[in-house]
Amino acid sequence: MSQGTQQLERLKAFSDAVFAIAITLLVIEVHVPRLDTLDDAAYLAALAHLIPSFMGFMLSFLTIGALWIAHHRLFGVLDGYEPRLMWPNMLLLMVVAFMPFATALMSSNPLARVPEVFYSATLLAAGLLQLLLFQLALRPGRVRAGVPPEEVNALRWRALTLPTAAIAALLAAPHMPGNNNFFLLTIPLLARVFPAIGRRRALRRLSAVAAD
Repeated sequence: MSQGTQQLERLKAFSDAVFAIAITLLVIEVHVPRLDTLDDAAYLAALAHLIPSFMGFMLSFLTIGALWIAHHRLFGVLDGYEPRLMWPNMLLLMVVAFMPFATALMSSNPLARVPEVFYSATLLAAGLLQLLLFQLALRPGRVRAGVPPEEVNALRWRALTLPTAAIAALLAAPHMPGNNNFFLLTIPLLARVFPAIGRRRALRRLSAVAAD
């Protein structure tokens, strides 16, 4: 294994570890109810009180999961280690590691404007940093030979998923706190739509070049 390959593997392993720790820490903020009673109704009420925390956990788990999937696909097509990717990747991981706090703040105050704006802004920061990382990583000469151009373009477009959903949630947060998070539920759909657009655009360009 070459030194460049080893460096790339170390970067991927470190990134995977941060994603794994951040996604695990989310559940720590869902506090187990401890009641001095055996009454079923009291436990059901306590669980109902935790619904915002359950929703915040699920929402952030899926968001961090989507970030990791995109990150995994990106590093799977790179040709080798690139030092210039270190700090953009590190900044992305910093925001990912911060997400459990932003999630806990939002889940504990589900109808408050500031926590909702703060949470959406955190996701937007993660999305923009991911977009920057993708733009830098997918420059010509950095992609492994044999990866179809349309798949490279699909990856570029995939990076628009989180920023788009986060911007919508952020703009809606001051007007409909709590309900603004429904925009984030579009992430799985956008993660399919944007790459499909990217592939089609790349194939159209290739067809136009071939026709010339």
